Amino acid sequence: MRALVIGWASFRHGEATAGDVLSMRRVDQALSVVGLPHDLAWSPVFRPDELSYEEVDPARYSHVVFACGPAHGWQVREVHRRFAHCRRIAVGVSVIDPDDDAVTGFDQVLARDQDGLATPDLSVDVPTDEVLVTGVILAPEQREYSGSARHADVHAAVTEWIAGVNCARVPLDTRLASSDWERCETPDQFTSILSRLDVVVTTRLHGLVLSLRSGVPALAIDPVAGGGKVTAQADALGWPALVSAEEAGRPEVLDSWWRWCSSVEGRAVAALRALPTDNGLVRDLVKVLETGPAR
Repeated sequence: MRALVIGWASFRHGEATAGDVLSMRRVDQALSVVGLPHDLAWSPVFRPDELSYEEVDPARYSHVVFACGPAHGWQVREVHRRFAHCRRIAVGVSVIDPDDDAVTGFDQVLARDQDGLATPDLSVDVPTDEVLVTGVILAPEQREYSGSARHADVHAAVTEWIAGVNCARVPLDTRLASSDWERCETPDQFTSILSRLDVVVTTRLHGLVLSLRSGVPALAIDPVAGGGKVTAQADALGWPALVSAEEAGRPEVLDSWWRWCSSVEGRAVAALRALPTDNGLVRDLVKVLETGPAR
């Protein structure tokens, strides 16, 4: 006996949701406990370095376990054709039409919902690891910097790098809107999100400033060659985690500052920056106003 565990995350034209992958992980755990030899197969797009569903040899398997998602569609029918010699079991699936040949092709269906009856999803009790929750705040094109702007190159390098970091990424925008639900309407809403993050990666001045105001370490990357306002603000705040536009394409530099921002030291330094400060600009403004009206 050897089982192949698959799901919608196994199909090139399927989709890998967190729930689907956790459900496959739950089946993996269960089969490991009972000592049943098995493999998990994945979409070559989703996990190109792991066992590909498209390349497995069906003759190796006696059972196929299909976990989670709807028992529906041509991909599921293709499972029945390709693994016709195997005992095929669907577990934790939604059955919309019991007479669908995608459903009837299974030897046994252990549904999570069918005909008005439901049971808890497979993903409900699967242990997961805690990772750092990271806000990613990228600046738009800033034409005021003219030929010094390196936004496209910097953002390409940073997004490629952060995609390989094991963290929960949260794309954020400091721009506010009253009619777009994907954006915050008030600064209070935005800073409430920031305060719940572990780290911020940003190429925006206010991404840096508001993160530190919330006591959250910010890995700041200046998208302007030679240094622009992000560099100036990092200097003004005495914040060391700054990467220049010229070094943004060096993953080892980003990695180093990422580790520092994630460290106890980085968090402690950020917490100190959250303390109230005597803002010199406000003090200067008051002095100017106190001089009286212009003649």
